[in-house]
Amino acid sequence: MKSVKADLHLHTNYSDGNLSPIQLIDLSKKYGISVISITDHDNVNALEEAIIYGNQNGIQVIPGVEISADLDKQEVHILGYFIDYKDKRLLEFLSASRNLRIRRNEKIVRKLNEMGSTISFNDIKVKAGEMTSIGRPHIAMELNEEGFVKSYYDAFIKYIGDGKPAFVKKPNPKSSEVIRIISEMGGLSFIAHPGKLVRDELLISLIQEGLDGIEIIHPSHSKSDIEYFSKMAAEHFLLTSGGSDYHGGVKNDGRNFGNYCISMDEIINMKRRLFI
Repeated sequence: MKSVKADLHLHTNYSDGNLSPIQLIDLSKKYGISVISITDHDNVNALEEAIIYGNQNGIQVIPGVEISADLDKQEVHILGYFIDYKDKRLLEFLSASRNLRIRRNEKIVRKLNEMGSTISFNDIKVKAGEMTSIGRPHIAMELNEEGFVKSYYDAFIKYIGDGKPAFVKKPNPKSSEVIRIISEMGGLSFIAHPGKLVRDELLISLIQEGLDGIEIIHPSHSKSDIEYFSKMAAEHFLLTSGGSDYHGGVKNDGRNFGNYCISMDEIINMKRRLFI
């Protein structure tokens, strides 16, 4: 029997990804990935189209989202799987999060304008589209296109990365609130790419808040990271997940696609936890 490959961390052009939902599913089919989750930042607008097209092409699309949250003054990203993505409360919550992003990005652009850049946040909004969750990657692309920086990554290194001259901290909901709303939407919450930052006390805090699982397989994780988080998941009866965190385009992460997958066993465990 052919083993099933699943990638539960993918982004579309409804957040900071390069591909449309349809293009992403076509790529998944090409790489033999049978189960995916689209986890756009603070946005579920890609899901309906993806689920319909996925069903037509033999690709199961698990409704997902990646939500920025604050935990002890540190930003963390929490993945939600199997969510009711049409629930009005969730849509209002995500809309509020996207509005916080807009206000933060407007401040970043104003700082950049003071430094000599001529980019316009309105131009960025028009290019991205009304349904898109706008983030710093969109600003970096605009700076690169303007020629204000040498590359997409140069924008982060010199201007908009954490602690850089044009950086503005994004106000986020508390992690406990994000975990709660994912649960209320019938979903499961996972800490995304915890790496070196979300360990020990911070990880225990999330578990105490009701976290369901840990994203163990991720391009940023070393072998020792995988061993550590696998051990923590086993000790605390947590679910495990993983994916390529594929964005495409300027992030040059094409080589990750198809190489950071999980098995059907982990999907089955998630469904058991939800009694699906």
